[in-house]
Amino acid sequence: MSGMTEPFTIDRMLSLPRLSALRLSPDGRRLVVAVGRVAPDGKKMSTSLWQVDPSGSAPARRLTRSTAGEGASTAFVEDGSLLFTSSRADPDAKPDKDSKPPHALWLLPADGGEPRLLLAPEGGVSGVAAARDVRVLAIGASVFRGAGDLAEDARRGEARKDAGVNALLFEDYPIRHWDHYLGPRVEHVLTAAIPDGDTAIKQALDLAPDAAGVTFEDGGFDISADGSFIVAVRRVPNGIPETFDDLVLYDTVTGVARQLTPRNAAYSSPAISPDGRLVAAVRLSWPTPADAEQAALVLIDLATGEIRTLAEDVDRRPEHLTWGPDATVLYLTADDEGHHNAYRVDLPSGAVTRLTASGHVSDLCPAPDGSSVYALRATMSNPAKVVRFDAHAADQTPAELPNGIDEGGIAVASRVERIGITADDGTPVGAWLVLPEAASSAFPAPLVVFVHGGPLGSWNGWHWRWNPHVLAAHGFAVVMPDPALSTGYGQHMLDRGWGQWGGTPYTDVMAITDAVVARPDIDATRTALMGGSYGGYMANWVAGQTARFRAIVTHASLWELVGFHGTTDHGPSWELEMGDPYTDESGYRRYSPRENLAAMAAAKTPMLVIHGELDHRVPISEALILWTDMRRMGIPGKFLYFPDENHWILKPQNARLWYGTVLSFLDEHLNATPFERNPLL
Repeated sequence: MSGMTEPFTIDRMLSLPRLSALRLSPDGRRLVVAVGRVAPDGKKMSTSLWQVDPSGSAPARRLTRSTAGEGASTAFVEDGSLLFTSSRADPDAKPDKDSKPPHALWLLPADGGEPRLLLAPEGGVSGVAAARDVRVLAIGASVFRGAGDLAEDARRGEARKDAGVNALLFEDYPIRHWDHYLGPRVEHVLTAAIPDGDTAIKQALDLAPDAAGVTFEDGGFDISADGSFIVAVRRVPNGIPETFDDLVLYDTVTGVARQLTPRNAAYSSPAISPDGRLVAAVRLSWPTPADAEQAALVLIDLATGEIRTLAEDVDRRPEHLTWGPDATVLYLTADDEGHHNAYRVDLPSGAVTRLTASGHVSDLCPAPDGSSVYALRATMSNPAKVVRFDAHAADQTPAELPNGIDEGGIAVASRVERIGITADDGTPVGAWLVLPEAASSAFPAPLVVFVHGGPLGSWNGWHWRWNPHVLAAHGFAVVMPDPALSTGYGQHMLDRGWGQWGGTPYTDVMAITDAVVARPDIDATRTALMGGSYGGYMANWVAGQTARFRAIVTHASLWELVGFHGTTDHGPSWELEMGDPYTDESGYRRYSPRENLAAMAAAKTPMLVIHGELDHRVPISEALILWTDMRRMGIPGKFLYFPDENHWILKPQNARLWYGTVLSFLDEHLNATPFERNPLL
């Protein structure tokens, strides 16, 4: 196949399809998946929707095509029609060169044809869920606070536009989230019926029109099979640092709300059982500086209000809850020893079966007859593919569906190994090692250590933004450790790193590094370390702890933790781990990388600093202080700045610059090759 011998460059990686949002039709005869590729202009990613045959007999077929591309929020309606979001232009509207179409809700008929516009609130649609048995929807949308209906919302938006006003006035906290300000519109959940024929939704019921603060942001929602109620996560600020993430049931006819959960924890990811009697959710305990947060799978009986904890003997953090065809089976996924596996929970016994044993499994789609599950599965060597596995058997390797999405014959030449060490406290610490094809004792490879973000996270599948195979194709070995605070290794792994970011996580990273450089196929004299977000924090911390690395790359990194508390989007939540900085800053200063500036200046390890202007989680101020300190103290380095990116580098042209600059920087310091500045920079 073409591509089998191509070097795995950044351009090769960008040419691959990115699969997400797998959905199975109610009759089990159609799988739909979102496929992302670089747009024809090369300046953005563009997503289209494709149909895949669950039997594997028919070839995959593209369903949508638009200049704007489609969103990854999709849902099937009871008749097999497909809902999706898109910023495509309304073909029936008069063209307006001065305004961009909102991210709207569209419907594609089950038998094909042209999609029709259902709802286009000016603030955009962020998500959708459809009732299984009737034509009723739950819709996530951004709406002005206090707007009586979408017509009033549109009038208020038009008034701001006509006045040329972009100013915001805040009276609560937080005011930002990841990459956007929380105003003037905020996330709400609406409900509406799908009209027959070609009629659009004229009006939708706002389920919390007067709610203050961040109403529905990231928490999730679901709708009952009969469309009579919605369960959503309502986020309610209650002073700093406390914020309540409540599960609330809303009647879709009256909008009357009933709170389902006590305010003793944060709840997320609600999933309503097919019979409408139960709600499954994830419960996160409120942590303290002394006690790490704990995640649990809970089941709420809507008739009695009883909350039952499930799978207590499975020491994993549940994600992506999905009911089977009836209320007797619940599926979920969880990080698991360097993988992300699928689990089955049988009710009412609560017995748990791990269905898969390797790879990164997501987007679970149980078949209507309960016999099998469709999913997306990636590995450390391959991006996600559509797979199928048995709904009952333990520890399977899912089978890839024939006639899936063509990825052009990818075959990375890198070798991938699972390795591990035992820390001083007896805890096993795992890692993935990616080796260049030519690495051997005769030709030992230079080593790059990748530290993951989070810090609650894990290396357990294909990674588009931090892809080790691009580096391996360039001749670098890459080790990807899961130190303390990593998920998939039980609560103990979080407990041993909680509140001491530069403590046990740092010693775990160094212990893994020591083990790898002792190998004959690794050149111990040529090592570098890279990380983003928390990994960037660790890169900065390492720069002030040791001079063992020849180079350090720090992306979207934390540098000065005391000031960071006030500039990040959700700073007060840090108090639950680091303590109250207004009474005691020691929890912040103890592990603030800037406190080690003198040692960092003495080591003078060259550093590449990378940051995006639009990042509100780790604001650009962190990079600016770090860069100023580096220049002032004579620490060699470079600063790669992206004015149009946020916490992640998402645009393909910027990804090329990111990888090219990183590789050239590593070449300069590990291979003694002159740094090559991209002419575009």
